[in-house]
Amino acid sequence: MKSEISLAFEKCKKENRPALITYTVAGDNTKRKSLEILESISEYADILEIGFAHNAPTADGPQIQNSSYRALKNGTKLKDVFQIVKNYKKNANAKPCILMGYYQLVYRYGERKFVRKCKEVGVNGLIIVDLPFPDNKRFAKLCKKNSITFIQLLSPTTSKERMKKIISNSHDMIYYISMLSTTGGKLKLSPRKILKNYNKIKRINKSKNLVIGFGITNKTIASLKKSDGLVVGSLLCKGIGESVKKRQNPVTKLNKMVKELKRKIV
Repeated sequence: MKSEISLAFEKCKKENRPALITYTVAGDNTKRKSLEILESISEYADILEIGFAHNAPTADGPQIQNSSYRALKNGTKLKDVFQIVKNYKKNANAKPCILMGYYQLVYRYGERKFVRKCKEVGVNGLIIVDLPFPDNKRFAKLCKKNSITFIQLLSPTTSKERMKKIISNSHDMIYYISMLSTTGGKLKLSPRKILKNYNKIKRINKSKNLVIGFGITNKTIASLKKSDGLVVGSLLCKGIGESVKKRQNPVTKLNKMVKELKRKIV
């Protein structure tokens, strides 16, 4: 049986466009608002990536770090993240959900218990930023057993030999980090160069869905639409931060932002 993630990509391919994958942190700016944001942006997003906050998010730029700090300040724990996903998944038009975070929290919770809980609440995929291949093989197997897509990461410095191994061990989605930076950095490469690198990877195995993350903004998204999917995170986290500062409703703001991003790739 195909996963919800695979089906989402198939739908986008039929519509001749990339999947729009949004990233927000669970509990930002409140637990309730965080759920409302997911429900609201579902109208335009194809897959929802949901961060579980960590107090030392090393791969994240300032916007996502600020989102994580706001969530932690609100007392958001892992049990709240699971509850947010569970409540979101009650919606009839819920989209596939990917949880993204750091291994320390998974380890403390207990790997098996964590994966079982993910399955129970309706998580479809997992990205564990600091659990690289081949150290993640056992955990990836555990995910597969529970019908959860474990998403491998590739970067511009990954050698071709290593890339082939990672791709052959990957499930139905792979995340390509477009540049050497933390999230939200300005594109250091032209979109053309990113796509050139992307296409080299895609040729290794065309059946796997390969998405691009890091540096995706309103300005760059249209020029990268020949990919299977595009991840937008820092832009949205920044949007929540601006709303909080101006005492505006982040739900309305993010709905408009995601609508605009979708318009540029259709």
